[in-house]
Amino acid sequence: MFRLPLLFIATGMISFILYHALSLFTLGAWMIEPIRSPDGWFRAHLLILDWATMIAMGAVYQLMDVVLQRRIYSVKLGYLHYVGFTLGTILLLAGFASVNVPLLAAGAVLTLLGIGLFVGNVGVTILQARQWNAVTISTACALVYLLLTAVIGTVMGLNFAFPIWLEGHDRLLAAHIWMGLIGWFGLLITGFSYKMLPMFYLAHGHSTRLQGYIIVLINLGVIAGAETFLLGGGGGPQAVSIGFLVLAFGLYGAFMTEVGKHRHKRNPGLGIWWTVHAARAMLIFGLLVLFSWLAFPEAYAQHHTTLIIGMAYLGGWVSLTILGYLSKIVPFLWWTHKYGPRAGHPDVPVMSSLISERSISYGLGGIASGVVLSVIGLFSGIEWCVEVGGTATSVSSLFYIGLIARVFTK
Repeated sequence: MFRLPLLFIATGMISFILYHALSLFTLGAWMIEPIRSPDGWFRAHLLILDWATMIAMGAVYQLMDVVLQRRIYSVKLGYLHYVGFTLGTILLLAGFASVNVPLLAAGAVLTLLGIGLFVGNVGVTILQARQWNAVTISTACALVYLLLTAVIGTVMGLNFAFPIWLEGHDRLLAAHIWMGLIGWFGLLITGFSYKMLPMFYLAHGHSTRLQGYIIVLINLGVIAGAETFLLGGGGGPQAVSIGFLVLAFGLYGAFMTEVGKHRHKRNPGLGIWWTVHAARAMLIFGLLVLFSWLAFPEAYAQHHTTLIIGMAYLGGWVSLTILGYLSKIVPFLWWTHKYGPRAGHPDVPVMSSLISERSISYGLGGIASGVVLSVIGLFSGIEWCVEVGGTATSVSSLFYIGLIARVFTK
């Protein structure tokens, strides 16, 4: 079972390297260009699908084993999912790069097929386990939003190939982005954190009461936001959806504080430290977005504002959380795969020796600094600030992913 998660994680890491290598060619200046362009969509899907979603899928396959204490419903179906999803995203990226509409449509359909196999495989596993808790409920909700995101994306791809409802494209696009970024990543990350943070902190006896409220609030935020976008609304109704999400992040921060109070391990690792602080920073950013939305709703009709929020959310919280957890997940998977059968032998290294804690902090600190600088540059319109921030983010990201990749050589 270790090979399937490792396959997804390794492929995601390759995509991550490609994304940041391409970003370095422009010194991050691509962020200044209109995001709604073939190049912008190529980069966005490379980052979101081929890196973040690929890594998340691998983590789901592995962590379902831990959470449910049972194997995934079908490992063979998992490999079929990998082939379909990978080929689909490759065609999708090729379609964006060459502005080839039939290729885009084919890639969208194949990607949807791969996601459908994934959702079905994990969904059946959860249903058979009959263990309904905050982790499984949050994961199940995330899977629904992932599938809906893929369906809307496929409809958009087919709508380009066979124009039917072009006037509704912007509405579909907004709902597609919202459900993917907030529904899929938001619920999956918070859901798995209910298991992983206490595990890394060795925390026992902490309250789980807040977890249900967080799940409800995120779902309300996703549904309210998607409905507003699809109906062509905005302003006040959209601020309500953001308010739900800010409340959810506030409770999520309280949950992390609760876990910290009951910890039996003083230092869970610097990767986890950055993960926790990235969530708290996201809460502050969410409050700023909410207040500014209420004060200047017209500003949020601009794509430039969407790019700033997307950079902070995806480049900040989502990326730092995934990368922080990778510093624990990859060494665990590799050590178990390579040294598990010989545990206790004198020539077997300690798991913590597979990756340098100090280097983890350097890498994640550089990424966080670069993202903050990029967001400041985009907000203020200072191009050199965007370029320096984008370059710092990519250099730090390549350095950090190199640390993770070195684990496989030990």
